[in-house]
Amino acid sequence: MLDGITVLDLSSVGPAARAGRWLADYGATVVKVAPVPGDAGVQIVPPFHSYSAGRGLQRILIDMKAPEGREAFLRLAEHADVVIESFRPGVVDRLGIGYEAVSARNPRVVYCSTSGYGQDGPHSQWAGHDLNYLAISGFLDCTGRDEHGKPPVPGATVADSAGGGMHAVMAILAALVRRANSGAGAYLDVAAADGILGIMALMVDDYLATGEEQGPGTGLLLGRFACYDTYQTRDHRWLSVAAIEPKFWANLCTLLGLEQWTKLQYDDAVREEIRADLARVLLTRDRDDWARELAPADTCVAPVLSVAEVVADEQYLARGAFVDATHPEHGAFRQIGHAFAGTVRPAEPVVARDATTTETDELLAAAGFAADDITKLRDAGVVA
Repeated sequence: MLDGITVLDLSSVGPAARAGRWLADYGATVVKVAPVPGDAGVQIVPPFHSYSAGRGLQRILIDMKAPEGREAFLRLAEHADVVIESFRPGVVDRLGIGYEAVSARNPRVVYCSTSGYGQDGPHSQWAGHDLNYLAISGFLDCTGRDEHGKPPVPGATVADSAGGGMHAVMAILAALVRRANSGAGAYLDVAAADGILGIMALMVDDYLATGEEQGPGTGLLLGRFACYDTYQTRDHRWLSVAAIEPKFWANLCTLLGLEQWTKLQYDDAVREEIRADLARVLLTRDRDDWARELAPADTCVAPVLSVAEVVADEQYLARGAFVDATHPEHGAFRQIGHAFAGTVRPAEPVVARDATTTETDELLAAAGFAADDITKLRDAGVVA
């Protein structure tokens, strides 16, 4: 779907790297722009298998601190549709590769700056990671606690992935649609904290409209009632129950022999009695026994799977969620394939990138550099 779109991605990890990964899965030509070897340590180097092992990406190494390197990047940007960066706010402008510099050479460019807290505001210079953005958005405070009241460390990087990476992809695609109609480029200030705040809209908007405090157990979607909770089974595994609608709740109560609670689903006076009854009954059988009976019976029940169980799950396997891959150094392995709707899943095993390879010469030549000029840049250590 994004065939013909070229993206320059200055990131190595985090939300911006996820955005570049997903744009490539949709068919964009994504070029990872990284520092030359002399700047080792400037960027984090993730494990070889992270971010889909670099499948389908191109790579160029440039010393942005050198005037010749900055010029090389700007010439590449003249031919790009999208630039993604994830430096601390203000850094790209100091390097001379910010939106103003790039758009002066390419007014149609969609320039996406990703950061934790945004390009302005009192927190803009704070260092942070996923857990911090989940904390500041109210997400952690609304999530269930342990016996000591400690907020949890979630099992996925929700802010980096959805608040930052998907947020960036959505904004970039919207800007590309507008550009197709108007010809105008765009500057996008994507903050992971903003994105996760948007995801928290049900809880935050409820508080703004009613003034009622939000937190674990305070609302329907926060575990207040027994119909929306997790329950342990006989084999010490867990089931998720999300029977919000009365018809699903009635089905569940009937199958569990708890018909007396069918009409009292949202009665605060007996909610803990209902929860205790569900917990008692569900402890009498193993997780998968319950799942086989309840899940197909319109009860909104599903097993809580471990990662090892997820990759063997029949639903994901039926939908081709995982693909074979091969790496020149690490050999054969498997990875999540093109997971999002509209992406084209590969018919053959994916070839992962060797982290030492680049397409520097080809990319610079396509940007109009003569062979002698490319050699001079290499000899000077400006590119690699």
